[in-house]
Amino acid sequence: MKIGMKGRIIGICALLLVNLEGCTMGNAKVVVNTDILNNEVFKIREEICTLPQARVILTNYQNMYATMYGLDLWERKFENNDLETYVKDLTISRLAQIMAMDYLAQDREISLTDEEKKKIRNAAADYYASLNDAEKEYMQVKQADIEKLYARYGLANKLYTFLTQGVNDEVSDEEARVMEAQQIFVTDENKAKEVQQQLKEGGDFLSVANLYNEASETEVSFGKNDVAQEVAQEAFNLENEQVSKKIKTENGYYFIKCINHYNQEKTDANKSVILEKRRKEAFDDVYQEFLTSLPSEFNEKVWEKVTVEINEEVKTNSFFQVYEKYCNW
Repeated sequence: MKIGMKGRIIGICALLLVNLEGCTMGNAKVVVNTDILNNEVFKIREEICTLPQARVILTNYQNMYATMYGLDLWERKFENNDLETYVKDLTISRLAQIMAMDYLAQDREISLTDEEKKKIRNAAADYYASLNDAEKEYMQVKQADIEKLYARYGLANKLYTFLTQGVNDEVSDEEARVMEAQQIFVTDENKAKEVQQQLKEGGDFLSVANLYNEASETEVSFGKNDVAQEVAQEAFNLENEQVSKKIKTENGYYFIKCINHYNQEKTDANKSVILEKRRKEAFDDVYQEFLTSLPSEFNEKVWEKVTVEINEEVKTNSFFQVYEKYCNW
């Protein structure tokens, strides 16, 4: 019920709700090819992602992360390079995803209008003007690189809208309902019996939770799709202040006390989550099949040499914000 650090950064960085892990594109692996030029990171069909273009996305991701958690956290995480590896993988995944989507858009005869192209040029000029000399040098970028990136993102977003326009956007209150509760979770059956007995004898739920709960939190809120099916079936039939019976799941045993069986604000927010999940499923039905036919090459030697550096003069993190300002279609 907590969103981890990786989950939060994806939520902030991603303009689309389609995820790719590492350097894969569905069933189509990005393969290594040493014949690619030294300034080319990867190639899908005839389309090339250059090193400056990749550096723009990488630099914005690293600085967005630094803004969220502070440079000291970034540097501390560098000890085992886990954070650097993650951000580099995220960069390649996103760029490969966008380029693949653009080919699918071409297949569907979807293109940018003259007005949309004008907005992209304005966005590129705006973002490029925001860069100082150190940032331009660090990313080795020109305004044409920014314009190319924005055009790719714009076409990909247009494709996503097109493929999801027929999705049912009606989400009922009951389907999206989010409740607030207190929980006790134990893995041992004997402990579950002890909890059950204490609650049966009128023990205070929070006091019992303090003694037995193995979950990281006692106070929780969740929707029907956020918990095990067995928990959802029992919990969403509770009224305020009611306590559930012992709920057996694959991982252990739950006891739920309903605090608020219907949180209006969180339910409304959950409707958006459910709707976007429907859209992603509709998109994936077409996208995943298309990926299997895409030839691709990845210049591993070039990308391995790229490192994430902390430079006080390189602070740019507005690439996605500028895009959304001009190209929100």
